[in-house]
Amino acid sequence: MRVNYIYMYSTIQIEARENIAIIKLNRPDKLNAINFQMVDELVDALNKLDSDDKIKVIIITGNGKAFSAGADVKEMLETPLEEIMKKGHMPLWEKLRTFKKPVIAALNGITAGGGLELAMACDIIIASESAKLGQPEINLGIMPGAGGTQRLTRVLGKYKAMELVLTGKLIDSKEAERYGLVNKVVPDNALIDEAIRLAKEIAEKPMISSMLAKEAVAKAWDTLLQQGLDFERRNFYLALSSEEAKEGMRAFLEKRKPRWENDKS
Repeated sequence: MRVNYIYMYSTIQIEARENIAIIKLNRPDKLNAINFQMVDELVDALNKLDSDDKIKVIIITGNGKAFSAGADVKEMLETPLEEIMKKGHMPLWEKLRTFKKPVIAALNGITAGGGLELAMACDIIIASESAKLGQPEINLGIMPGAGGTQRLTRVLGKYKAMELVLTGKLIDSKEAERYGLVNKVVPDNALIDEAIRLAKEIAEKPMISSMLAKEAVAKAWDTLLQQGLDFERRNFYLALSSEEAKEGMRAFLEKRKPRWENDKS
């Protein structure tokens, strides 16, 4: 797949391969620790990608031997609590929560603390065989603060999540796959190829329906069942009224491949 263009920031790199954008966390000497600058740059990049009609799916991965080891500990120690409470990393988590397009996390190594919280804020997680995952904040005298206690518990259940949070230990990617924390584990040298393969498969689907479906699945995390069912039904009606639905159903009846608006971009 040909690389069309590359966006460069100080702490991240972005390249677009046809209709797929790959964001690489780029502080390899710090194991891609997330600092305030990276947060600002990720939010800016996601805003641009959200409004870029050419981009259908985003992949987030890391440069070097880590996806991300978590928050920048030195910066966190030296920053006044008032400043952390006022801003901190919250803009990134809020942007990911409302981001409309599918996001795949491709875990290429250590994925710990805020790094795992970043991965869990994505929609699909693929891990390399060498990846290690966990919430080791307890070892620093703190605790997860960007979704670790909540998303991990929803995926793993109370008891396993409690073990990982209270011991701070990391698990390997195969164990994470058994617990349902990652979708798939692949050899290290196949990670990006597999993420791109999956992204291409998703990008071929109708865009409006994909965004509505993503929103409805994400809502299942936040609501009671009946509220989620009501939200799903609303999005179904929106999808049903779209030109994509008309094209998809006509193509089915005419026994041909649908011509999605995506294909014209």
